[in-house]
Amino acid sequence: MQVGNKSYRSEADIPGKIPVFPLSGALLLPGAQLPLNIFEPRYLAMFDDALSSNRLVGVIQPALSEGAAGQSPVEDLCRIGCLGRITSFAETGDGRYVISLSGICRFRVIEEMDKGRKPYRICGISPFLGDLVTGDSGAGVDRGALLESFKAYLEANSLEADWSSVERASTETLVNSLSMMSPYGPAEKQALLEADDLKTRAETLIAITEIALARDSDENGHVLQ
Repeated sequence: MQVGNKSYRSEADIPGKIPVFPLSGALLLPGAQLPLNIFEPRYLAMFDDALSSNRLVGVIQPALSEGAAGQSPVEDLCRIGCLGRITSFAETGDGRYVISLSGICRFRVIEEMDKGRKPYRICGISPFLGDLVTGDSGAGVDRGALLESFKAYLEANSLEADWSSVERASTETLVNSLSMMSPYGPAEKQALLEADDLKTRAETLIAITEIALARDSDENGHVLQ
């Protein structure tokens, strides 16, 4: 996995502990980018430290509900997040940072470490090494079904898209971009993150979208077939 100027190819390239940024409803995926607007002092300190070292930060959601974090060893966090590298950084002049994180690989939380040493949290992790291997072209993805689902969602919400750009996008870019852009809640975003592969992620996104469309139709008094 090449991210910015750095290659991540094996477990030796991934640190055993990382600063973590708990962020509800956020989704970072390997190979994709997540823009962030940082303003809390503890997270400004976290990104200062990351910029002065390896530029790595883990994005993870707070636990979805009691018992819903998959029995994470850190009870108030989900068990799986995504490691990102800072590939873009700017200061706004009013004390904020505008940052872009590029996804490297997912990780499983092992334990919280160095409690109280920093104003932010640090966790020991186990990386998903399969994410470092490029080449999932999404050959098994039903691209047509994914696009139909996306089109139905846009029509139901009176939205438009640049279809020429959508159709030119690679299957990997399409699946991951639609997953990250999707307006669904934390539980749905976590399900998309934890999908085993691109095909499963696409199928999960289609299923979530169909459920959302059916629910909206039902709430508007339409008869569901």
